Amino acid sequence: MPTDSLLQHRAFVQFWFARIASGFGFQMLSVAVAWQIYAITGRALDLGLIGLVQFFPSVLLALPAGHIADQFERRRVVLIGQVVEWCAIVALAVLSVTGRIHEFGILALVFVISTAKAFESPSMSSLLPALVPPPILPRAVAVSGSAFQMAMVLGPAVGGLLYVAGPGVVYATAAGLYLIAATLMAQLRYEQAPPKREPASLKSLFAGVHFIRERKDVLGVISLDLFAVLFGGATALLPIFAKDILHTGPWGLGLLRAAPAVGALLMSFALARHDLTRRVGMIMFGSVAGFGVATLVFALSSWMWLSLIALFAGGAFDMVSMVIRGSMVQLDTPDAMRGRVNAVNSIFINTSNQLGEFESGLVAAWLGAVGAAVLGGVGTLVVVGLWMAMFPTLRRRQKLQLDAEAIEAAEEAGAKTL
Repeated sequence: MPTDSLLQHRAFVQFWFARIASGFGFQMLSVAVAWQIYAITGRALDLGLIGLVQFFPSVLLALPAGHIADQFERRRVVLIGQVVEWCAIVALAVLSVTGRIHEFGILALVFVISTAKAFESPSMSSLLPALVPPPILPRAVAVSGSAFQMAMVLGPAVGGLLYVAGPGVVYATAAGLYLIAATLMAQLRYEQAPPKREPASLKSLFAGVHFIRERKDVLGVISLDLFAVLFGGATALLPIFAKDILHTGPWGLGLLRAAPAVGALLMSFALARHDLTRRVGMIMFGSVAGFGVATLVFALSSWMWLSLIALFAGGAFDMVSMVIRGSMVQLDTPDAMRGRVNAVNSIFINTSNQLGEFESGLVAAWLGAVGAAVLGGVGTLVVVGLWMAMFPTLRRRQKLQLDAEAIEAAEEAGAKTL
C-alpha cells in the first residue's frame, strides 16, 4: 500500500534534490552571465541578446523535445541534457579563469545550455508522475514547485555574493551543483512502470497539439495560463515602480522582485501539507482572479509596504493556480503522451512570459507604468470571466484526478493521436 508521505518515496526525494541543485546552479549562472557580459561590453543591448539566445531554442525545439521525451527513456534524456549543460558551464569557468572569455563565447555557450535545457525540460516535467502514486501527485507538484521558488529567491543572491570573488568562482560552483544533480538523476529509479514507446512519425510529432485540442480541460488550463500571464506581466515594470512611484533604490527593487517568489514558496509549503480535494476548478479560477486583484492593488499603491503585500499575495495566488493546472495536465494526460503535451505547455509558458513582458513595456510606453499594470489586472479578471464561460466543465470540476471512465476516455484520445 503506497504511503501518503512524500518523504517515503526515495525517487521523489532524489528528484527534488536534483531540481534544487540544478535550479540553484542555473540561477547563479544567469546572474554571472549578465554581470560578465555587461562588464565586458557595457552595452544594455547585449543583456537582451542573452534572453534572445535562450528564447529561440526553448520555443523552436519544444515539439521535437517533447517527441523525444515520449520516444526515449526520460531519465536518460534529462541526464544527457544536464551533462551537456555541465560541460558548457565548465567551459565558462575555464575561459573566465584563464582570461580568454569574450562576448561571443559567452553567448555561444549560453545557447548550448539553452538548447540542452530545451530537450531536458519536457522529460523533466514528465518524470514526476512516475515517481509517486497519483493520489499524492498534487502535493508532489507543490513541493517540486517549492524547489524552483527557493532557487529563484536564493540563487541570484548567492550568485551575486560569489561574483565578488570572480565569475569563474560562480561558474565553478554552478558546475558543482549540476554535477550533483546529474549524479542524483543517474541513480533515479521509477516507482511506476514507463509507457510503451510507439514508432516515431510526423503524426506522432504533433500528437500533443491534437490531444490538447481534443481534451477541453487541458486546453482550458493551458490557455488560461497563457492569457493570464500575458496580461499580468507587471513584474517587468518593477524598476519603474521602484524608482518613480515608490521612490526607493536598488535594495527596494530587490525586495519587490523577491516578494512574489517568497509568497509562492510559502504557499507551496502549505499546499504540500494539505490536499486539494473539492471544487478545484473554482479554486483555480479564484486564484487567477486573486492574482489579477493583487496586480490591481500593486498598480494603484504608492506605499512600499502595500506593494510588497500585493506582490506577495500575487505570488501565493499564482502558486495555487500553478499547482492545480500542473496537476490537471499531468493527471489528464496518458503517460505515453506526457512529453509532447508538456512540450506544448512549455511553448505556451515561454511565449506568455516573453510576450507578457513585451506587452507590459509597450502599453507602459503609451499609458505609463500605472496604466499598464491596471490594464493588466483588469485584463486578467476579464480572461477569468471568459474562460469560466468557455470551459464550463473546468469550472464545475470537483477533483484533480478524473474518475475511471474519464481516464479511459483520455487514454483512448491519446491512442488516436499517436
